[in-house]
Amino acid sequence: MKKISILIPCYNEEASLPLLYNELVKLMDAHCDYEWEVLMVNDGSKDKTLEVIKALKNKDNRICYVDLSRNFGKEKAMLAGFDYTTGDCLVIMDADLQHPPHVVNEMIAKWEEGYDDVYAKRKSRGKEPWLRKQFSLLFYKILQKTTKIEILPNVGDFRLLDRKCINSLKQLRETERYTKGMFCWIGYRKTSVEFEQQGRQAGQSSWNFLSLLSLAVEGIVSFTTFPLRIATLVGIFTSILAFVYMVYVVIKAILFGDPVSGFPTLISVILFLGGIQLLALGIIGEYIGRIFHETKGRPVYLVREYNGKY
Repeated sequence: MKKISILIPCYNEEASLPLLYNELVKLMDAHCDYEWEVLMVNDGSKDKTLEVIKALKNKDNRICYVDLSRNFGKEKAMLAGFDYTTGDCLVIMDADLQHPPHVVNEMIAKWEEGYDDVYAKRKSRGKEPWLRKQFSLLFYKILQKTTKIEILPNVGDFRLLDRKCINSLKQLRETERYTKGMFCWIGYRKTSVEFEQQGRQAGQSSWNFLSLLSLAVEGIVSFTTFPLRIATLVGIFTSILAFVYMVYVVIKAILFGDPVSGFPTLISVILFLGGIQLLALGIIGEYIGRIFHETKGRPVYLVREYNGKY
């Protein structure tokens, strides 16, 4: 009998988990020809998420959990799920019911057809604010134009992965993670199913604009060196512009005796060049910072408890 695992990263989801569990029971009971595992990864929640998970496990032995030692972030919590899951395939979904469990039926059908990665593509982005939606679409356009792999737009973490995909993702141990890009990087046979993203059913999202911006920077820096090339091109263009302007000033002074403007010109040039230099240093710093974190060799996450075992 094939085994299907469901991975649910959890951070302060005590209100959502009972609702999600009720929906998952319907899904699992409708597919009695499979063995099921629901792996919930508690990512250092500050509410009673862990207590709710333990209560669900006591009621249903299909529930498993990994309790991380602190909040490491969703990307690293998913890696913990990859390491501890035991199924022949793995479905990744959020705990807030924005990912409808009934879509998993279509994913399983595609998996049985031989696909290794069945990703859920949003028909719409739900109740997401207009400005946030535009920034998200812009980010995907930039990423698609600057990377050598295809980054899928309007596609999140909601997907089904075959065991071969899970084993491949387990090998990618970088500490600064952008899993959406990793899904594309590993390749394998992919196909999509469409779904309408739902609104959050309970609780509050832990994602804000700054955290999403940080994730966007992570995605760009992790999968392309294009920002470094931009810094180089801007530097070359600025040097050429400065040389042309210098020649112009010298010729103008020699031929026409036109005095060179003093303080305003000097300050303008210094501020302009200083801004360009700081921009280039900032871009380089983003990459050096990631080198700094990777060379430490620290584990990506630490586990405090797995199914009651410490």
